[in-house]
Amino acid sequence: MNPTFLDSITFADIVHLITTLLLYLALVRIYGGKHKGLTRGDVSEICALVIVVSCVQMVFAGKLVPDFLIGAFAAVVTAFIVNATVERRAKGKTGETPAASAPSEIENRKSQIADSKGGFPYLKQALIGAGAGVGVLAIIIGGFTFTGFGAQPTASSTPTVSASASASPSPSQSDVRACSVAELATDPRLATLSATVLNAETKEVLFDRNGDAPAATASVMKTVTAAAALLTLGPNYRVETRVYQDATDPGTIILVGGGDVTLSRTAAGSQSVYRDAPKLSTLAVAVKQKMAGVPITKIILDSSLFTGPKWDSSWERSEQTEGYKSEVTALQVDGDRSNPAAETSWRSAKPVANAGKYFKQALGSAATGATVVEGAMTAGATQIAKVSSQPISKWITHMLQVSDNTQAEALARLVSLDLGFDGSFSSINTAFKKALAGTELDATSMTFRDGSGLSDLNSVSPKYIADLMLFVQKGEGVFSLINQSLPVSGESGSLASRFKGENSDAIGKVHAKTGWIKRGYTLAGFIDAKDGTSLTFAVYALGNVTSEAKQAIDDLVTGFYRCGDQLSNE
Repeated sequence: MNPTFLDSITFADIVHLITTLLLYLALVRIYGGKHKGLTRGDVSEICALVIVVSCVQMVFAGKLVPDFLIGAFAAVVTAFIVNATVERRAKGKTGETPAASAPSEIENRKSQIADSKGGFPYLKQALIGAGAGVGVLAIIIGGFTFTGFGAQPTASSTPTVSASASASPSPSQSDVRACSVAELATDPRLATLSATVLNAETKEVLFDRNGDAPAATASVMKTVTAAAALLTLGPNYRVETRVYQDATDPGTIILVGGGDVTLSRTAAGSQSVYRDAPKLSTLAVAVKQKMAGVPITKIILDSSLFTGPKWDSSWERSEQTEGYKSEVTALQVDGDRSNPAAETSWRSAKPVANAGKYFKQALGSAATGATVVEGAMTAGATQIAKVSSQPISKWITHMLQVSDNTQAEALARLVSLDLGFDGSFSSINTAFKKALAGTELDATSMTFRDGSGLSDLNSVSPKYIADLMLFVQKGEGVFSLINQSLPVSGESGSLASRFKGENSDAIGKVHAKTGWIKRGYTLAGFIDAKDGTSLTFAVYALGNVTSEAKQAIDDLVTGFYRCGDQLSNE
């Protein structure tokens, strides 16, 4: 339930009101005694005005200035109203000064406050005026409460608004766009903020902070990789790992990697992090059947499908040792994890050699005396076995849910090869631009350095990502898979533990890819806003950041959710 105008009134506010009323009574006696010109009507009028003015000031300014300033303000306003009323009444209709007023007129005012001794003769009129003032306030408060105008957002999770972000706006309200997230956008935890928010239906830019400037994406890049792979390879594409027998030496076999990083050494009936991945044991059984008892004397490991360096110079080596990324090779097992069942697991510096070791173990006694070497497939070799990966639609879902860097880099190179390039780091930029050309998004100034987003040399604007998310949000064609695979706020994937506490009203409403590198945090996707509007967005918090940037991003995105189409760009 949303807070109302009444909910925002505190005990301190009530004290302010009572103090103001007491001040009013004192001033009436003082000024009445001085000017000897107050009538019963004046008392009621002054009281009503003082209550309305002081209460409105209390509610709207009281949250912005110290308490003592509120009291001082109320005192000044009250004194001004009383004095002005007395002076006006004393002058009369002719505009004469109080000194020039006819004594007979003053004498006719039988009820002068100053003439009273002990007591307050105009208490009845004061109460009438107070009642009138309270009645006016009741109408104001009732109207604000009914519309939800008075909902007070928290500084950490709710946009600062001049009209409630929680209310569903009418079409006319949407045109105003008075819902501001300016305070959330200036959170110092965001460091340097770049962001774009679009109305998914109209494609109008609702919010922009350096949105057109290309910058490091972190793992938000995986959404670009997914789009390029689906547009180029299609969701049903499968990666094959093959075994060949040498034409001249029957005891020599060649294990040829096709880029399937999910190939697993796990035993039959067990699962790696890549569910239902093909297994080395399946290959081994097929090989032994084809060899028909011929001893295996040599195993050649061919990982030549991917060319160029296995590690980008801009990547942190800690990504490898901390268990987030393997070297880029066309032949590896379980993403080169030391523990196949753990998403985050230490990776080695020799993934190809490890694949050969595990394959020899799977062959068992048939390859006891075999040597294992890295090389290339020999001419005239015959295929004797193969296994196929799950369709890359499964890869993409897993990659986006848990941010698997190894799968992302494999997909990037498969895209490159399918488009006629060499499967190297240097080919990715050109290959991705060619793959995404059908979206008609302008990628001229963008730089796609890798497929995972680990490089801080990736340079893609928030606006480009938000535009790409328009296709994802609509969910047509191959983009429906990305739509369904994005983590969901508070529910799944890398967003399962986020958007909690004060941001819990956005649980299930934000579909987005997370991102993190040493110098930044990012988030991009689409939002099912509270007012029914669909938004796409990309938020980058880059620079000297800590993990607290994630919370600041969640606060800001929750603000987008609450504002919807009323989101202001101020």
